[in-house]
Amino acid sequence: MAITTCVFDAYGTLFDVAAAARQAAAEPGFEALADKWPELANHWRLKQLQYTWLRAVADAHCDFWDVTQDGLDWALEAVSLQGDNTLRQRLLDLYWELQAFPEVPEMLKALKEDGMQTAILSNGSPPMLDGAVQSAGIGDVLDDVLSVESVGVFKPHASVYDLVQNRFGCARNEVLFVSSNGWDAAGASGYGFVTAWVNRAGEPMDRLPWRPAHVLSDLTTIPQLAGL
Repeated sequence: MAITTCVFDAYGTLFDVAAAARQAAAEPGFEALADKWPELANHWRLKQLQYTWLRAVADAHCDFWDVTQDGLDWALEAVSLQGDNTLRQRLLDLYWELQAFPEVPEMLKALKEDGMQTAILSNGSPPMLDGAVQSAGIGDVLDDVLSVESVGVFKPHASVYDLVQNRFGCARNEVLFVSSNGWDAAGASGYGFVTAWVNRAGEPMDRLPWRPAHVLSDLTTIPQLAGL
């Protein structure tokens, strides 16, 4: 069946999760971060994800903002910057204003101009996602922003992917699901979506029962994958 709906993970896929640490490191007063920001950004993202998985299997759901703060606190300690509350607050403030990757606006515009349904499906809470979408200026090229908060469990639980069908009334194989997380793309493949893994860092394929249908280095070719 033809693709009718393109659904995107948010953090790391549309929005650059390293942007907060990178920007803070360039600002006056945060010179201690200058040489450490890549390591901190990597730690922050990994612990944020690990905490979502642990909470999902332990049935201990919380707002994504909580795991974002917990992940940052772990990362700050890992790079010996714990206790710098001014830096911590600046990083958290910047996370609400993450930059979109350069190709995102035109890619989404192309999808909408050709009649494709578009949405975000994210672990993020609605207020966080609203802040990121507004900051990136892409609200007018999205039909909806779907959050796990409506089902109370993080990805890759199947009930999260159910949100797409419930919202758009499409068959699973009419959905092109795009994520920068290999495990997310794999989980969505197992669910029945057509999937694309945006592997910007050139990482190895996750050893999971399912694999994404497509592996990309960025989002530029998504309209072509969608059949436009």
